[in-house]
Amino acid sequence: MPLAYMSNYSWEDIAPIPQDDGGENPLAPIAYQDDYKTATGYLRAVMSVEEVSDRALQLTSDLIFMNPAHYSVWAYRARLLFALKKDLEQELIWIEEVGQQFPKNYQIWNHREVIVDKYHNPIRELPFVEVMLELDSKNYHVWSYRQWLVRRFDLWLTELPYTDRMIENDVRNNSAWNHRFFTVFGKGVDIGQSVIDDEIDYAKRAILKAPQNASAWNYLLGVLKRAQRPISEIEEFCSDLAAATGTEQSVDVDIDRIASTRALEVLADIYASRREVEKATQAWTLLAEKYDPIRENYWKFKKAQTDQHFTATA
Repeated sequence: MPLAYMSNYSWEDIAPIPQDDGGENPLAPIAYQDDYKTATGYLRAVMSVEEVSDRALQLTSDLIFMNPAHYSVWAYRARLLFALKKDLEQELIWIEEVGQQFPKNYQIWNHREVIVDKYHNPIRELPFVEVMLELDSKNYHVWSYRQWLVRRFDLWLTELPYTDRMIENDVRNNSAWNHRFFTVFGKGVDIGQSVIDDEIDYAKRAILKAPQNASAWNYLLGVLKRAQRPISEIEEFCSDLAAATGTEQSVDVDIDRIASTRALEVLADIYASRREVEKATQAWTLLAEKYDPIRENYWKFKKAQTDQHFTATA
């Protein structure tokens, strides 16, 4: 929409400050559109005198719809809203409109944090966040905002059931798994072993639905590490998925029954943790040559690293 600031009598007292791209003959001037150049000229002018007015607030609205990533505009807008004592609920409604047009813009979510923190009322936030995650269930900025909300307003009780639904809808949604880990461990209180057992079982059930899904495997291993429990605890589970059997010195894999190369990867780490170097090496060789050759160099690195470590400590 054309912006006629120069012909608007309400702005006739303001002399816009032009963009300085490096003197009279800049080497690489930025090709802003004329409307944006005009609006930012007036923005620099009002910000230079720290003007607090409704017209300045409207100017920020115009600029945000032209460039929602302009951090200075958002920061100035927040100062104006608070100084003018504007209705912050109306601002939240306005942000929802902007957010649905530019859902992956970080500044929008940062601004919403600032407003909600000042407003002290999260009543409309989780429903709005759920709408945004229905549009894009892996939007990192929305998930980060949700975590801020949970911490800021102590909303922990809602989160496990919510991640249940999100993971049920898409077991490969890494963002939902990450949020579940945040929910279980992010409060900073002692976690009972029964909770850890429940989360291990939960991750195992999800892995059985999609044995190659990295998200569920990462969650399972993350829970074990955070709880300081050995990965050997899931050896039998991994052996079943990798169709692996073995003696003390060797490991055999049933080629026709292997369900998860990730299980074989974890088995290799379990063997290495017990100093069963030959078995670990055999597992990494199978991964490099047969099951995951695209990462052949990585598996060779793992083998070399393990050989070097145990040679040095022998």
